[in-house]
Amino acid sequence: MHDIRMIREAPEAFDAALARRGLSGMSSEILALDQARRGKIQAAEEAKAAQNAASKQVGAAKAKGDEAEFERLRALVSAKKDEVARLNDEAKAEDAKLTDLLMGLPNLPFDDIPEGTDEDDNVELRRWGTPRDMDFSAKEHFEIPAVQSGMDFETAAKLAGSRFVVLRGAVARIHRALAQFMLDTHVDKNGCQETWAPVLVNEAMMYGTGQLPKFGEDSYQTREGMWLIPTSEVTLTNLVNGLTVDEASLPHRYTAHSQCFRSEAGSAGRDTAGMLRQHQFEKVEMVSITHPDQSRDELDRMTKCAEGILEALGLPYRTMVLCTGDLGFGMHRTHDLEVWLPGQGKYREISSCSVAGAFQARRMNARFKPADGGKPEFVHTLNGSGLAVGRTLIAVLENGQQSDGSVTLPDVLAPYLGGKTTVAPDGTLR
Repeated sequence: MHDIRMIREAPEAFDAALARRGLSGMSSEILALDQARRGKIQAAEEAKAAQNAASKQVGAAKAKGDEAEFERLRALVSAKKDEVARLNDEAKAEDAKLTDLLMGLPNLPFDDIPEGTDEDDNVELRRWGTPRDMDFSAKEHFEIPAVQSGMDFETAAKLAGSRFVVLRGAVARIHRALAQFMLDTHVDKNGCQETWAPVLVNEAMMYGTGQLPKFGEDSYQTREGMWLIPTSEVTLTNLVNGLTVDEASLPHRYTAHSQCFRSEAGSAGRDTAGMLRQHQFEKVEMVSITHPDQSRDELDRMTKCAEGILEALGLPYRTMVLCTGDLGFGMHRTHDLEVWLPGQGKYREISSCSVAGAFQARRMNARFKPADGGKPEFVHTLNGSGLAVGRTLIAVLENGQQSDGSVTLPDVLAPYLGGKTTVAPDGTLR
């Protein structure tokens, strides 16, 4: 959410930044609501002062035996009390309108974010690795003989519908090994604290990280009003919801492996084959809570952590900075990691690392206490996939496929697979 004081002080700069995201002239509507709210508050304060002054005079009139003045003052007190209540209610209504408006506006892009309308305008920062030269026609993950017995979409559709999968045998074990490898790397090498948290959260937590109110249709809600998390960004970031932490404790770095749930609203017809786009999937998430002065550097550090997973697995990738038209709702800047998928012959997103600045912290009222004893300030928040487990599984299978239908696995997974390094064409680990 945006700082209303900043909008009051620099409405033109605010409008110029939002215009880069396709929104124009928002400050005038915001400031009109803000002025109306502040006017009601001031009028309520003035009415309250008049009520208090009249209340003090009531007793004096009674003592003098001036019944007419006593009745006039008593009526005035009652009228001012009603006026105060009415003005406070009106101020709350204006405040609710203002909050709803601010809650629905996206974060402001950093000045160095490239202009653009969609993913075609994203800019490549760097790339690592060279796609393997295959002397056969590369298959997509679900077509590889070694994979077919362990990736069952038909049974999943019977159980739950489209965009679900049942994993079995070697494929299920590799999926689990990948998540374990990612967690161990982020904890042992990248300094994150492993965390396990609920996948069901209340509405306030979804508001805190910006999934609500704008993107409710993208998530699943239970009949009791709870929400299934689209990613553990929601739970990990909200660990500091409503808290004021000590500056010396920053940064907080968390990682979690969790189930994630997305309705994939608006994705009809996209990636319908295979398990690239699912309603239920797993991610290993990273979240950092930082001092404002450290957040931009933390984004680069987090991006390197995600890149390190891909490099350890030997998967070619490229790192992109998202343009203004593709930037996430709550983010100042986002780095997408796109892994090479031989079966599709293209790079596909496997991780997004983003800095939200104070945008989420203001919604959550998450602050830090400066070491010098100054006034508490909002922390900055960041999140990143480290990585999407299912998509990493796809990349490992496609990049490791062999002409005989087997799959050669990355060496770093061997300790998690009992020393085995290959999936044979019949689907067994060897």
